[in-house]
Amino acid sequence: MSHNNAVSVRGLSKAYRLGQQELGRETVIGNVLSLFTSPLANFRKLYKLTHFEKNDTSEDVLWALKDLSLDIQQGDVVGIIGRNGAGKSTLLKIISRITEPTEGQVDVYGRIASLLEVGTGFHPELTGRENIFLNGAILGMRKHEIERKFDEIVAFSEMGPFIDTPVKRYSSGMYVRLAFSVAAHLEPEILAIDEVLAVGDLEFQKKCLGKMDEVSQIKGRTVIFVSHNMGTIAQLCNKVIYLKEGQVMAIGETNKIISQYLREAGGSSARVFTPENVNPNKEFYFKSIHILDHESIENQQIDLRFPFTIKMVYCVPKSLKNVDISLRIHQASGAPVFTTMQAHQDPDSVIRTRQGSYELSVEIPGMFLMPGDYSVSIAAHEPHGPIFDYHPQTLIFNVTDTGTRLTSYKDFANQGAVILDLPWKEQPLES
Repeated sequence: MSHNNAVSVRGLSKAYRLGQQELGRETVIGNVLSLFTSPLANFRKLYKLTHFEKNDTSEDVLWALKDLSLDIQQGDVVGIIGRNGAGKSTLLKIISRITEPTEGQVDVYGRIASLLEVGTGFHPELTGRENIFLNGAILGMRKHEIERKFDEIVAFSEMGPFIDTPVKRYSSGMYVRLAFSVAAHLEPEILAIDEVLAVGDLEFQKKCLGKMDEVSQIKGRTVIFVSHNMGTIAQLCNKVIYLKEGQVMAIGETNKIISQYLREAGGSSARVFTPENVNPNKEFYFKSIHILDHESIENQQIDLRFPFTIKMVYCVPKSLKNVDISLRIHQASGAPVFTTMQAHQDPDSVIRTRQGSYELSVEIPGMFLMPGDYSVSIAAHEPHGPIFDYHPQTLIFNVTDTGTRLTSYKDFANQGAVILDLPWKEQPLES
């Protein structure tokens, strides 16, 4: 084990007992009587709920993590990626000492500050000011150390007018602003952050990413970052851990692991957003996104010679004044290639702000993208305002060269993303 480790994980597993409806007495008296008439049965139920046998594959047992072993070095900025249910948040909670492991050991070397789901770490009845001091005390800081950082925390969060308001009255965005500011400024050796930053507005997200970069690069602290946004992971992290079904699939250099994840997670050439990531109470939400080749067939494999179409289906539950819908294409590394937007000045935008469901398509020209793996992000927001709905890198596709004279471009796929079809002129010179 290296003395430079910030986190060391050995044989880590976490199991959850899935809820089951029990048959039996449903009255208070019946339940009290069962303590006397069925003590052995009650003991067995209690034991079953709190004990797990290794490699238990019972239908009511979910292994969120399975025999993980890994090291995170001091000063590393580590991204944890994987599909929903891969175990990312569970791993972060165990590292943060919020959840106990079922098996294995986690050693953390230094103070750790965590920013997980909204609601974790702050007492709702206390004010923002009181929660700052509470969190500092939990990290082991003295009062004068917290006071020295207090003004900086409030200024970064832009929560000055609300700092003496109980946090139970904060919106989710206000909560995240203060929680991130506290976690980043109280000088922990390790900063652990989950996807919670997606709650904030784009401007504050950018501010947070800059702060995380400063914390790691300038101050040499360790950052552990869980995100579905591969662009952010590629920008921020120098190492990536790829989890799948509770197990480590790969650990290594950022772009290499992201590319592997995108290839394996590509799945269908259509993505229908489920109730898990669609809030039907929103003023605007996307229902699905599809990739169609030049023959209007859903296809993840795109021939670079031909145009292809990206189609979005969305819903406007109630009429809106203005909506900007944007689409961004990313390389496998997460780096953006280009962004296109149907600006709200478009006369047709009046139609799509009325209540109803709509289909919107954008055609990407042929002879434009280099061969390689790409992903699509879609967003809808008010002009210069809050986000209605956002799905980062939600769909994967591949551009291929089918054997034309452009095959040589494959050798340069990592040296650029687009092919520009510019006019070339040739004429002979007089000898």
